[in-house]
Amino acid sequence: MPLRGSRSAGPSGRLLLVVALAACAARASEITFELPDNAKQCFYEEIAQGTKCTLEFQVITGGHYDVDCRLEDPDGTVLYKEMKKQYDSFTFTASRNGTYKFCFSNEFSTFTHKTVYFDFQVGEDPPLFPSENRVTALTQMESACVSIHEALKSVIDYQTHFRLREAQGRSRAEDLNTRVAYWSIGEAIILLVVSIGQVFLLKSFFSDKRTTTTRVGS
Repeated sequence: MPLRGSRSAGPSGRLLLVVALAACAARASEITFELPDNAKQCFYEEIAQGTKCTLEFQVITGGHYDVDCRLEDPDGTVLYKEMKKQYDSFTFTASRNGTYKFCFSNEFSTFTHKTVYFDFQVGEDPPLFPSENRVTALTQMESACVSIHEALKSVIDYQTHFRLREAQGRSRAEDLNTRVAYWSIGEAIILLVVSIGQVFLLKSFFSDKRTTTTRVGS
């Protein structure tokens, strides 16, 4: 069953990117979504007993780059719970069949939106060759294909993490640029006000001095 998501609290959010990868023996879901302030986003996955699963998440943009995360089994037992985490990874084995639920909460934030990425992997990757688990050894060509396949999976993981870091760095740079721009505008306004104030002050000073001189001369 594909991953299902629902918003259980806060204003409605907008999914930015959804990438779903499915295989006969393994499923993986990678989602990047916007989590508004005072909001909570939950996702549901049907998992068979004995299946190994991994949940990995990272906050890309917003505030202090932190979010609350909670994972529950079909009985409502909490398997994982972390508060105000920037990123983390958790691996578990399903203890029973049913729908597992994991939620991301930004309810502690009153005005800051967050952008959250998570990767939820269910099950092991299927063998590259149908006869990979056979007793006899793999041929040289098959061994080379398996090695290349594993290397490509590592490359994909590295690329994903680098893209996340790049997006997070760009967000911080844009935020810093905005603050610098506002600070520069504020300094310019203060400088303009001080300059105008000095002009009026000097004008008033010389006007009073000229008036005093005229009275003394009279």
